[in-house]
Amino acid sequence: MPVTPESTAPETRAGFVAILGAPNVGKSTLLNRLVGTKVSIVSPKVQTTRRRIIGISIQDDAQVLFVDTPGIFTAKKRLERAMVQAAWAAAADADLCLFLVDARRGLDADSRTVLEGLENSRRPPVLVVNKIDLVPHEKLLPLVKSLNDLLAFDATFLVSAENGDGCPALLAATAERLPPGPWLYPEDQLSDLSNRALAAEITREKLFIQLHQELPYSTTVETEAWAEAPDGAEIRIDQVIYVQRPSQKGIVLGKGGRQIKAIGEAARLELEEILEARVHLFLFVKVRERWQEDAERYGEMGLDFPD
Repeated sequence: MPVTPESTAPETRAGFVAILGAPNVGKSTLLNRLVGTKVSIVSPKVQTTRRRIIGISIQDDAQVLFVDTPGIFTAKKRLERAMVQAAWAAAADADLCLFLVDARRGLDADSRTVLEGLENSRRPPVLVVNKIDLVPHEKLLPLVKSLNDLLAFDATFLVSAENGDGCPALLAATAERLPPGPWLYPEDQLSDLSNRALAAEITREKLFIQLHQELPYSTTVETEAWAEAPDGAEIRIDQVIYVQRPSQKGIVLGKGGRQIKAIGEAARLELEEILEARVHLFLFVKVRERWQEDAERYGEMGLDFPD
């Protein structure tokens, strides 16, 4: 009898891709665009992202694990140092790094700090110039040339994370650069964040958006309780918003509680869309003056407590 050759499954690839850059260059927006759904919160406030968040994209036989990182800058406070340490730790563990630059700002002081830190990378990083829709095209090539003169990048991509220009090519090229290996997460998983952590992040985003000018970024949110109905159609979520001073508690609550009601309503509506269930969200505000010195709070945020 003739022997039929055994069919071989296509070789799979998987790897971690760290998205690095200065604060507010669009890392979280790019992550959400590449994954195809919202997995990281976005706001105009500097240092919105605190923890390393993995967003997962499938490209043919490759599983791309994008790591959104806190913005890198010259950190002074303990929380800032923890966030910058988390970003560099993600870079050290990654199979590939994307260096994201805001086309409008170019190589400012913070981006230069990131660039200098990438000089000793295990493999050349990929340069991604973002927000190209906001800059005349004739200004892009000089910026790209000046950056490539400073560091030998593996490749350069011009994108707009906001409208998606250039992102499909970036995604395909990123997937091609990953090492062979089995997929590390289930095929239908989009992020490493638990629902409890995601819910806290969503509420924190609404805080920042609605109180951008009034509230310090040091405010944090923790999900304290989560209860689902047996059929999964309803979820009760209890969260605590921690602030550092009594005056900040008043800002979050607003006159007659109107501000916290608006924050809760915005968070609830988005959570219902994400979780595909009716959500009952209860928010409480507590003053914890030195929470940035509390190691347990850092653990809740997925950060190491720096010395």
